Amino acid sequence: MASLNVGNLGEYLREQRNAAQLSLRQLADAAGVSNPYLSQIERGLRKPSAEVLQQVAKALRISAETLYVRAGILDEREREELETRAVILADPSINERQKNVLLQIYDSFRRENGFVPETDKAEQTPEADDTPGADATPEADDALKADATKDDNPHS
Repeated sequence: MASLNVGNLGEYLREQRNAAQLSLRQLADAAGVSNPYLSQIERGLRKPSAEVLQQVAKALRISAETLYVRAGILDEREREELETRAVILADPSINERQKNVLLQIYDSFRRENGFVPETDKAEQTPEADDTPGADATPEADDALKADATKDDNPHS
C-alpha cells in the first residue's frame, strides 16, 4: 500500500504517544479507534478524518488543531486564529459581552492587516473605508467606553 501525503502526521503521533508513555493499543482504546487503524495512521497509510484526529488529540491531551495542520486539514494561520479565539472564549475572568467585544476588535485588526476571512471578501467593495480602525463596530466602541468607565469608578 502506498503512503499517503499526510505531512508528518504519523511520525508526530508516534512521538506524542511515546512521550505520553502509551502503547499503540492503549492510545487506540483511549481514542476509540482500532489498533490496526491507528497503526496505519502512524505509518502514513491512512488519512484519518477530523473526528478521529480530535479523538486521538483528546486521548493524547494535545491540540486537535495541531493535528489538523499536520494532516493538511487546516493551514497554520487558521490554527493560530482558532487557538486565539478559543483562549478568549475560555477566559473565566471576562464576561460574554467582553469576549464578544474582544473578538470584534481582533477581527477588525486582522482585516486591517490584510487577513480577511473568505466570508468577508465577498462583502468588500473598492469604495470600502481604508481608515485604520474603521472596521470597529460602534457597539465595540461603546462597550470599551463603558468598561473604561467601570474601571475608573471602583464603586460601580
